[in-house]
Amino acid sequence: MDQISGPRRQLMMRLVFAIGLLMFGGAASPSPAQGVDPASSEAVTADGGVPEVRQQDYRIPITLSRERTEQLHARLCWVPGGEPARLVIINHGSPEIPEDRKKMQLGRCTQEAANWFLKKGYAVAFVLRRGYGETGGTAADTEVNCEHADFLREGVESAIDIDATVNYFTSNISFVRPSEAVVVGQSSGGWATIAYDSLPHPRVSAFVNMSGGRGGHRHNQPNDNCRPDLLIRASGYYGKTASTPMLWIYANNDSFFGPQLARDMWRAFTQSGGRADFVELPAFATDGHRLFFGRRGSAQWGPLVEQYLK
Repeated sequence: MDQISGPRRQLMMRLVFAIGLLMFGGAASPSPAQGVDPASSEAVTADGGVPEVRQQDYRIPITLSRERTEQLHARLCWVPGGEPARLVIINHGSPEIPEDRKKMQLGRCTQEAANWFLKKGYAVAFVLRRGYGETGGTAADTEVNCEHADFLREGVESAIDIDATVNYFTSNISFVRPSEAVVVGQSSGGWATIAYDSLPHPRVSAFVNMSGGRGGHRHNQPNDNCRPDLLIRASGYYGKTASTPMLWIYANNDSFFGPQLARDMWRAFTQSGGRADFVELPAFATDGHRLFFGRRGSAQWGPLVEQYLK
């Protein structure tokens, strides 16, 4: 039996279990202390021509087994008024130094990437996955050993956290649409986005992978990847069950996942059955890996994302 098949089935069962609990009376209902009242939210000043933006932080319950429930630290950004907005979940990458995961903070409603979506009428959510920042706990996506890296497992574990976030906001927030959510991820968050497409996602209708992958900057060195062969192989496994067409965007001076590796991952994904448009953009600043969150980066990726979401 293929060494990657068994773990994938086990993680698939875990995700289905988590989805069942979240959607059918599990840990999805918030207590009043967690707050779903827009009147109790905070107003923030955004740039780029966005009108008044409000934000609120949440603790999202995530059920990992019948005996184990944890909480994810998340933030929701929205422009008041109008019809319920389509939700965009923006997923973060991982620091090169594992110890720095505890220092990570939630994305800001005022940053460029969030502003781009807010201007177009979306609600935007950020979440810190298990093991990051105020969410705390043990990181579920840690690479234990480069030689035997389990990129398949790491992506699925991260997808479980994203799924809990999607279900929470689409189930409990009146000004967020209950379906048609958009999942966007950068770096390891992009890898999680690819993984999530391969698993059940009834409330999600679009996936954008920005510079996604795992194992980049081995030994903190640019253009040095931990087991790219396993990364490509895992991409192929995700492609076998991916059901929603994706958009993959990479810059050609990405020092974590260069053009050849990015295309090899995409090729494995699509040749296995996944559907994705691949776009290689020109060099961005000093490192294309920063394209999504970088200043003026939306001028390059924005038109592509807008066209895809139509």
